[in-house]
Amino acid sequence: MRTLPTPTHENLIVGIETGDDAAVWRLGEGRALISTADFFTPVVDDPHTWGRIAAANAASDVYAMGGTPRFGLNLVAWPHGTLPLEILAEVLAGGASAADAGGWAVVGGHTVDGPEPMYGQAVTGEADEDGLLTNAGAQPGQFLVLTKPLGTGLLATAVKRSEPAATEPGGQLAEIYAAGVTEMARLNDEAATAAHESKATAATDVTGFGLLGHLQKLAAASGVGAVIRADAVPVYPGAWDLLDQGFVPGGTVRNLAHVRPWTRGSDDQRTLTMLADAQTSGGLLFSCSPTAAAEAKARLIASGHSAAVIGELTATDPGYVLVL
Repeated sequence: MRTLPTPTHENLIVGIETGDDAAVWRLGEGRALISTADFFTPVVDDPHTWGRIAAANAASDVYAMGGTPRFGLNLVAWPHGTLPLEILAEVLAGGASAADAGGWAVVGGHTVDGPEPMYGQAVTGEADEDGLLTNAGAQPGQFLVLTKPLGTGLLATAVKRSEPAATEPGGQLAEIYAAGVTEMARLNDEAATAAHESKATAATDVTGFGLLGHLQKLAAASGVGAVIRADAVPVYPGAWDLLDQGFVPGGTVRNLAHVRPWTRGSDDQRTLTMLADAQTSGGLLFSCSPTAAAEAKARLIASGHSAAVIGELTATDPGYVLVL
């Protein structure tokens, strides 16, 4: 049996370099261990689909750091006596299906009684230390590639405030709901491969802090400025309509308030709100050379992703995001 090195400050990488959502342990011999966890309340009505989305979201940090998920532990809060355990079984089956697709094993977990259902996983992955991606390696002159559209925060809020029929065929949310479920359940494995093949030097996943929040953290950690071309950012079909109808989650409002002092350029509240929308199981955002960015976009689109080159990095105004 291999003996792992004792965890010390010398072989642990934590904090802003990892995007604050994961910790990395240097194993020696050029290998590194990645540990992360995430869980949340239902974002869709179907329990199996919720399980798939939650597990995909939990593994996202491993992919964002250039790693491969190896095993996961289920994290569950369940209102015993209110919701039947048969529904929980469907949730866990959905999480297992995502893990099967990504090649990691679900080896156990922990369940507590709670006032509302919550599900996710603690995921452990492995990576080559030389191939690790953090949010601190971006370089001026690189382009930014985003691998999934924005709008899941708006969608989740609209679903919660609408009748179930709204998401069914012919319903007012049917198109964006179908697109959102497809993308939220999509693993970021192919996106991570594209980042690796593009020789990306920095990456992050786009989740609860929104595109603006995660990009600002990347820019600050890397000591670079960032430029976003808002009209190049992919958005779910119908997401702008949901924004105009007021389905803006509280997390998105808080995101924008937090990042606004670091944002320059456009003062259009509508645009900035979309760019700050809190995402569930969003895509990867990575930086690479302009030529590699174009090639990565083409490869990802060919594999069914709604990828786009959305901006670039500069040597001026480190930590600030310019929205055009």
